[in-house]
Amino acid sequence: MSPKRTYAALAALSLAAGTLAAAGVANADHRPQRPVAFQRTATYPVFQNRPAGEDTASETVAEISAVSEDGRTLVYTDAAARRIGFLDIRHAERPRGLGTLSLAQLGDAEDEPTSVSVVGQYVLVVVNTSASHTAPSGRLDVISLRDRKRVASFDLGGQPDSIAISKDKRYAAIAIENERDEEATPPGGEEGDLPQLPAGFVQIVDLKSGSSPAGWRTRAVPLTHADGTALPTLAAAGITEPTDPEPEYVSVNSRNQLALTLQENNGVVLIDLPTGRITKAFSAGTASVGGIDTVEDGTIDLTGSITDVPREPDALGWIDDRYLATANEGDWRGGTRGWSVFDSRTGKVVWDAGNSFERLAVRYGLFNEGRSENKGTEPEGLAIAEYDGVRYAFVGSERSNFVAVYDISRPTRPVFRQVLPTTNGPEGLLPIPSRGLLAVSSEEDDAEAGVRASVSVFRLGKGTPAFPGIVSAPDSTGAPIGWGALGALSAVPGRPHQLYTVTDAAYSPTRILTVDTARRPAVITRALTVKDAAGQPVGYDAEGIFARPQGGYWLAVEGKTGAGNQLVRLDRDGVTQQVVSLPADVAAGLGGQGFEGVTATTDRHGREVVWAALQREVKTDPAGIVRLGRYDVQAGTWSWYGYRLGTTTTPGDWIGLSEITVVGDKLAVIERDKLNGPAAKVKRIYTVDMPKSAAPSGSLPVLPKKLAHDVLPDLRATNGWTQEKLEGLTVAGNGDVYAVTDNDALDDATGETVFLDLGSSKRIFGRRG
Repeated sequence: MSPKRTYAALAALSLAAGTLAAAGVANADHRPQRPVAFQRTATYPVFQNRPAGEDTASETVAEISAVSEDGRTLVYTDAAARRIGFLDIRHAERPRGLGTLSLAQLGDAEDEPTSVSVVGQYVLVVVNTSASHTAPSGRLDVISLRDRKRVASFDLGGQPDSIAISKDKRYAAIAIENERDEEATPPGGEEGDLPQLPAGFVQIVDLKSGSSPAGWRTRAVPLTHADGTALPTLAAAGITEPTDPEPEYVSVNSRNQLALTLQENNGVVLIDLPTGRITKAFSAGTASVGGIDTVEDGTIDLTGSITDVPREPDALGWIDDRYLATANEGDWRGGTRGWSVFDSRTGKVVWDAGNSFERLAVRYGLFNEGRSENKGTEPEGLAIAEYDGVRYAFVGSERSNFVAVYDISRPTRPVFRQVLPTTNGPEGLLPIPSRGLLAVSSEEDDAEAGVRASVSVFRLGKGTPAFPGIVSAPDSTGAPIGWGALGALSAVPGRPHQLYTVTDAAYSPTRILTVDTARRPAVITRALTVKDAAGQPVGYDAEGIFARPQGGYWLAVEGKTGAGNQLVRLDRDGVTQQVVSLPADVAAGLGGQGFEGVTATTDRHGREVVWAALQREVKTDPAGIVRLGRYDVQAGTWSWYGYRLGTTTTPGDWIGLSEITVVGDKLAVIERDKLNGPAAKVKRIYTVDMPKSAAPSGSLPVLPKKLAHDVLPDLRATNGWTQEKLEGLTVAGNGDVYAVTDNDALDDATGETVFLDLGSSKRIFGRRG
């Protein structure tokens, strides 16, 4: 069977998990084949590639990337630090920093790289040198890969954005954007409106194969008349403001046809590279999209819609010599939250993602609800490449931190295959088919939050990817159940393969989610809205959940102040039945870090005891001693035990608890630091013997702890950004131990949720749970 037919057969049986093919598909000799998918092999934080002596907290990013022709050296632009960086990716599991090249040393301290490409032994870097929006300028620097010295430089005559190389390596094409000033007001317009001159254009570089860069030549392709008036071709195409085209992104097909987007103008232009002649221009058109979230209110509500919105595409790519695809990020007036395929002969849309791209973000727990009123997932980057006879489209979500993979063997009928999680702001999508790799460079860098810009590497291969560990099923309307910020877990009484989890204050109202762990990945199958005593939906900062065998639930609710910390008992319908406050003296000693977990026991006489963990110390308690609370439901009384936290020497860090659960005659807790990425050190499960009675009033006996399992290696094994908030833990009815990370609803986090089956309780805790 040919590779293409093998992939097609596997794809036909693709699972809902989103991998490229289903497990268990048999080959000709009836042996099962493992699924084929892109597996994440490494996540490299580019701050580790900074120059010696530079502050590790200095902003440094990876925006657009390119690769050497042997596929072993990756080059990325770092606009924040005004340089380009080099990575050795010969070993895809262990990228290695090769240092950087400062553009300030080649020009001015404010010179900013905007894109990069590689031809032969040369790196082509386009550089923005503009003094202002009204005086745009730029250059093309040609750097030797061998010694990193500049061998040639070309004046581009304006502010450049992207660069593309023709497949025959005869031409480079550069979009000269001359971008608008969003704070300027043109005559008769509003702030940020077009036109704002000078107009942008295209620069073609004749590479003259075999010649040195000194022999290369540039030639401009104007997109307006010399007097600034509109070209009839652009005006007739319905371009928004053809006197100020602002080209954004370029792509070249095998016939040396250049396609470029005019993002702010909602258009696409085709140019014949050998002659520099504009052959076609067309509008990207508008779209109406329903079933999306359009209100930033802390609720993932997929009932909103947008009507007749311009697509305003950013990146584009040729699928073949006829069809091209666009990522419809939007700019000032548009953005349709998806991507489209156009027939270049007619300029017509032959396929559009509609609401499906945004709904992927929801289903995979990556939806950035805080961008709902803006442009949602903001699909920005797009790349097309062929691997083993199958052509794929990769579409990156700038705001929800993922890349969606589609099989586009039939250009007019793309088929979704997989979601790849990234770090924040995936900008550069770099297929490396010769090595079966995909590199994704991310432009957001936040040292204070501990989430750094990085280059993620994926390899196409056999096996089930670590991501996703959990997804959601459709609700009764067919929309995926919205979820995120999972900070707690509980077993479901009588259901060995089900768990409960609960959303925290990142979303409102609070919802209890049912998780089916019998499937791979685990699936959120049901959402129960939590209500107050009057039966109205309510938003609790639920940091712990326990499903009572006698029916209903306990929630551990964290307050913004100590007095706001409460135990809340719900009935089986999620309606509040009881609220238990902390004792006044304990509440007075807490700040904003209170309850973080809840569990309970019921003896054979029906006496229920609830255990709750506080995250940090009460101010009046000894340093490093945090409280485990014992609440006797029948007596209505609290008593307290102490737990000794580990220590940290990292400035700004702290150690605290984030979960508690009963394991036989023990209590298991999660102890963690507040660090993530390569800095993370403490993500551990400890146990203490569960006291059989209340502690004496006014005392705080410290319970000896025992390490049960270090979860950090499990988190690192995903080859992604190590998540900070390991917050959920339980033992399911099937005896397996499950843990989950809180993705903070993508606030100061990558948004990836790691859902772990750590194995049997007997293996973790030395006994059956």
